[in-house]
Amino acid sequence: MAGALDAVADPALQALIDRVQAARGTNTALDIRGGGTKAFYGEAPQGEPLELRQLAGISSHEPSELVVTVRAGTPLAVLEAALAAQGQCLPFEPPRFAEGGTVGGMVAAGLAGPARAAVGGVRDYVLGATLLNGRAEVLSFGGQVMKNVAGYDVSRMLAGSLGVLGVILEVSLKVLPLPPASTTIRFELDQAEALKRLNAWGGQPLPITASAWWSGMLVLRLAGARAAVQAAAAKLGGEAVEPALAQGFWQGLRDQRDEFFVAAAQAVAAGATLWRLSLPQTAPALLLPGEQLVEWGGAQRWVVTTAPAARLREAAAQVGGHAVAFRGDKRAGAFAPLPAAQMRVQRQLKAAFDPERVFNRGRLYPDL
Repeated sequence: MAGALDAVADPALQALIDRVQAARGTNTALDIRGGGTKAFYGEAPQGEPLELRQLAGISSHEPSELVVTVRAGTPLAVLEAALAAQGQCLPFEPPRFAEGGTVGGMVAAGLAGPARAAVGGVRDYVLGATLLNGRAEVLSFGGQVMKNVAGYDVSRMLAGSLGVLGVILEVSLKVLPLPPASTTIRFELDQAEALKRLNAWGGQPLPITASAWWSGMLVLRLAGARAAVQAAAAKLGGEAVEPALAQGFWQGLRDQRDEFFVAAAQAVAAGATLWRLSLPQTAPALLLPGEQLVEWGGAQRWVVTTAPAARLREAAAQVGGHAVAFRGDKRAGAFAPLPAAQMRVQRQLKAAFDPERVFNRGRLYPDL
């Protein structure tokens, strides 16, 4: 990791270390917080807030190397603006949900936006990380280049951990240039036909970087080299979407502010649950009550419904996937129960990094 953190020279870091040491001595749980924009995700936060926004700033950015190192409390908007000024981006399009989200929260949540199926997820772009563990020790993992190593890749393992292993202090991320060309096209199709076409197109060298189906309409985004985008658009046909409208649609989908998610939020307020189903891309259309939105070529399905949790989880498991209660009723658990062997590994990791369960108790599972 570049720009190693030094508690002696950094009062913000020293304050975090002191707070963790004090929490250990009093068996106090700490709720790690950045911008608070993902507090709804996972199980309900527990413990006293441990604020990270004071630990902010871009430590280094090497545009020619496509690497940026940034402190965890840095607002995501600040990082994306700095990258955009260099013609670069976070290709996995992390959802922002609301203003104020931070880089640490982005990594801890491990959530990606519309481009996930084409470019990979958050963990695929984490090169290194510095962590404050439950013993109040500052540990560094990885670096600024991709490496294959034996054992756990701890820096990538932090993506999606929801802070149960420790406080992410700083991360090094791989970034990519903004695509030179992009266009959006749409087709009127039912879900079964949309999935059939997405599966067929997925086996072809097409620059499809995002897809979404909802309410009889399949929308595709093509992005990359101008010639490739133009050729793919001509081959696929469909109706072209005006650029400004297309940009608004994909941004709304990324941040869950589009029409489907606005309606879902209203339904959740009335007692429904918004489910996120992660499935094989080749999974067929699922006959479930409620409204569905399909992303990632069929691999991510959003369902807003009042159906019981068991029905959603059984339907996902039958096709080789799993279901997460994203917003709403989580009495059956936010995340699907893990097999015993996987749960044992989770407990061992928690014990190794945070033996006294200082951080984010129960955020993933009740006994972590």
